[in-house]
Amino acid sequence: MLTPTNLNKFILSLCLLISTFQEQAKAQVVLGTPNLGFTQACASDSFNTYSLSFVFSPESALESSNQFSIEMSDPDGDFSDSTIIYTSQLGEFTTSPATLEFSMPETTAGENYRLRVKSSAPASNSSGSTNFAAYFKLQDSPFTINNLVSTGAYCTGGSYLLTIDNPGNGNNDSPLNYPSLTFNWFRETSPTTSEFIAEGPTLSVSTEGTYFVETNYGTCTSNSFSNRVTITEASSGEADATIASSLGNPYCPEQGNTTLSTIGGISYQWYKNGEIIPDATEQQLQTNESGSFSVQVDLGDCSASGTIELVSELFNSEINVDEVNSIEDGESITVIVTTDALAPEFQWYFQNQLISSETSDTIEASSFGDYKVVITETSGCNSSKAYEFTIEEALDPFPDVEKLPNVISPNGDGINDTWVIPQKYVSGTNTDVMIMDNRGVVVFQTTDYQNNWPQTNLNLTSINKVFYYIITTENDETKKGSITVVK
Repeated sequence: MLTPTNLNKFILSLCLLISTFQEQAKAQVVLGTPNLGFTQACASDSFNTYSLSFVFSPESALESSNQFSIEMSDPDGDFSDSTIIYTSQLGEFTTSPATLEFSMPETTAGENYRLRVKSSAPASNSSGSTNFAAYFKLQDSPFTINNLVSTGAYCTGGSYLLTIDNPGNGNNDSPLNYPSLTFNWFRETSPTTSEFIAEGPTLSVSTEGTYFVETNYGTCTSNSFSNRVTITEASSGEADATIASSLGNPYCPEQGNTTLSTIGGISYQWYKNGEIIPDATEQQLQTNESGSFSVQVDLGDCSASGTIELVSELFNSEINVDEVNSIEDGESITVIVTTDALAPEFQWYFQNQLISSETSDTIEASSFGDYKVVITETSGCNSSKAYEFTIEEALDPFPDVEKLPNVISPNGDGINDTWVIPQKYVSGTNTDVMIMDNRGVVVFQTTDYQNNWPQTNLNLTSINKVFYYIITTENDETKKGSITVVK
């Protein structure tokens, strides 16, 4: 029987126990199973934002320092080696329900991931979400195999090795640059269907068919797939060896060399226009020329050959003036360029300054100086050609000089290079002009003098040469004298 004292002690103990239970209950929070805002996650650099929502109770149980985090399972849905992919700020979420946004790690690749939510204060875990497929598409563009050669051949009893190009030609984004990626090879069964063959970066083929490979992103759609390659068996004779040009055919030489590639084999020999190309014994050949290129491929027990008529798309053009052109002051010259460039554009320059008003294939030039025209093909190759030319003032071949000069210096500097005499003795006056050397040998004589002597190199040495002239007019007037030729 309880005494009053014992009864008081019992009541006190019961109150303490109830208070403890209340505190413990207050310190617990229940997290509901996450509700995913997606059915599968196909992440990439251009899109990687996902969300989930969950409920928790009671709200009052959360401490001010609480943080919610998202835990991601392994690809099989197991949380024993999980990854935290999101953590909220301290006390960021205080009311239920809550929605969290997060991103997928770049290593994500699998069909059965799960997510769960954790709280830190107090510590609690939700149940795992439903399973979902998730991949981070590190590479999501078409890529090349077999050096972009569309065919391959193997000898009877042999095989042909298909490989993903790394780096490949042109702007090929090889998925081999991303070590975490895996690959699935397929063979076409119809124009719209195919069958899975094997995994890996290469495929050894011993069955005829058309093959291609895709980066393994599971049920996620992707643009990470290769070109098709048709493989045949060379049962007898010589197989066909397709040749591919990395810059296409026709190709633009302004982009640099194009790379010719053929099917894989044991050894190779390339030819141009039927002539062997020395040292061209690799699977690929670089060239910037046009012509008929062919190759012989040793496949082991059989061989293959192929030919490509390679064509350059470099456009043709011409200009109707010389590099140096002379006109009189006040005159002009019509400059015309002709070209077969596609959609050409023309830019004209004078003294290295663009003439913005001149955009056609013709210009009327009247100023003395240096000119340039740039022709640009804006369709096709998108290449350019430039022509430079100069317009200078024409020298008067018959200036009005007063006296017969007795010294000239034919050194090509444009000053006193020829013997220029008064107009009354030059062309049109029927005056006989005779020049002799110091031995009396006539070296020049004409009745139609053009102010152009000496017309040839006089082989001058360090000693000046002296010549003598006799000028006889139509009415028999005579002028005599000497001409000293200096270097």
